[in-house]
Amino acid sequence: MPDTPYLLMAVAVSAAVTWALRALPFTVLAPLRASRTVQYLGARMPAGVMVILFVYCLRDLPLPQPRAAAPLAALAVTAGLHLWRRNALLSILGGTAVNVALASTLFAR
Repeated sequence: MPDTPYLLMAVAVSAAVTWALRALPFTVLAPLRASRTVQYLGARMPAGVMVILFVYCLRDLPLPQPRAAAPLAALAVTAGLHLWRRNALLSILGGTAVNVALASTLFAR
């Protein structure tokens, strides 16, 4: 059975490696924050990510079937909440709640 100093050293080495791996991206990317390209991507990526998620989530939606109403209603609620309050968290939670409620009650198979 391993002795206590060996176990403590193993825990210390594991903690150091974990901390280093978590801190490394921040230290490597810090100089890039002043880059014009990174600033441009930071301004444009949120909208691009939302478009990609929109297409991904609705790509296989069977429009002629009644069960398509739940995600479409959730999409409408999400867009409406966001236009009304400009709060991403509220929009996401509201749309998710509508989708889950409709999909598990009215449009459950």
